[in-house]
Amino acid sequence: MNKHLFAAALLLLCCPAARSAEPPPNVVFLLADDLGRADCGFMGGTQIKTPHIDKLAAAGTMLDAFYVQPVCSPTRAALMTGRYPMRHGLQVGVVRPWAQYGLPLDERTLPQALQEAGYATAIVGKWHLGHFSPDYLPTRRGFQRQYGHYNGAIDYFTHIRDGGCDWHRDDKVCQDEGYSTQLIAKEAVSFIHDTAGKKPFFLYVPFNAVHSPHQAPAEYLKPYADLKGERQKYAGMLAAMDEAVGQIVAAVDQAGVRRNTLFIFSSDNGGPQPGVVTDNGKFRAGKGTLYEGGVRVVAFATWDGKVPANATLAAPLHIADWYPTLLKLGGAKLEQRLPLDGKDLWSTLTQGKPSPHEAILLNTTPNTGAIRAGDWKLVVKNGTDDPDGGPAKDVGKATVELFNLQDDPSEKTNLADKEPARVKDLQAKLAAFAKEAVPPKARPKAKDFITPKVWGEKD
Repeated sequence: MNKHLFAAALLLLCCPAARSAEPPPNVVFLLADDLGRADCGFMGGTQIKTPHIDKLAAAGTMLDAFYVQPVCSPTRAALMTGRYPMRHGLQVGVVRPWAQYGLPLDERTLPQALQEAGYATAIVGKWHLGHFSPDYLPTRRGFQRQYGHYNGAIDYFTHIRDGGCDWHRDDKVCQDEGYSTQLIAKEAVSFIHDTAGKKPFFLYVPFNAVHSPHQAPAEYLKPYADLKGERQKYAGMLAAMDEAVGQIVAAVDQAGVRRNTLFIFSSDNGGPQPGVVTDNGKFRAGKGTLYEGGVRVVAFATWDGKVPANATLAAPLHIADWYPTLLKLGGAKLEQRLPLDGKDLWSTLTQGKPSPHEAILLNTTPNTGAIRAGDWKLVVKNGTDDPDGGPAKDVGKATVELFNLQDDPSEKTNLADKEPARVKDLQAKLAAFAKEAVPPKARPKAKDFITPKVWGEKD
């Protein structure tokens, strides 16, 4: 062999950096709000047509045991930091309008880390991690470009929440008119066209769809005349979001960067009102609970040539895992002051290796907790937490439930009495996490609520 060729080959074998000369990937993270696990076609849904989401999912790997938090803000906090929300005091309820807190400022965020690595970063959609002070706004937390709203449950057409307009561009009030899902799609497409090919980008698209209020333009409702009430409106909203996903993917294709773009899709929690508005399939209960219907959501990852296509991954993963995974893929520094709960999932996703977790914390609060280790799941309750962060209900009615998810994914059979040793082991693991939790942030009192002209501008 020519000595120069031999030296080059030796360099490739010995130096990983020389092997991976590929540029860091673009990342498009699509986060649905309150989406039922079984409502998309690729998950078996038949009532609502989701051709664009289905096509994107088929090109990648469905994450069958992908966990998030029971409600909105905690899931977003876990994604942004790679840390369980019990470390932020955000483990109970959501960040309410004008709550005097948000994602703590000492947390390093995913967009901050990627921006340090040379990424262009944008959030297009719902923030929901605090807005009472400028330091808590998206453009102060690592996003170079922001478009959308700070709170949940805005009107899709007027963008009003509690009497104030909640629509912003680069954290300044924006009076754009239109259906929010369509505006989000338009802005996401614009960002891709402005950025693709110039530098790697992280585009975070947290839709407010399909969260209530259930509203959709008439043209999206017509195909679902056979559905009734809120289910029909929900179907129209999901159809509009599917169309938006299609437009975003098309923009990536048109920009010529599809081969180097990782798409991630997930819901922020399970569907609310399962069986009435949403469909969580075989899983028990829904949003706001620690049962599988509340925390095990529809999710997939797609990257042509990198992530297996038409595949399903059964290994348990958590949304916090995307933080270290994306930092590593993007060439960002993993070293930081605050330790991570998320684990690098890349070898599990691409090589079929086991879950990087010995146990996944599903949540721990003063009144409830749940943990999964292998096929086993423990749920403990001493009352019920209010999803909005108010006082717990039914405190004193303590229960312990143990389920084998391999045999009983619907969580119908409580095996706690038959498996006392396993219960004890999982209780110890859960207690270790609970010991590290900080107290939940307080829900705003009535006197703290105001009716501003626009959110972000106190009168």
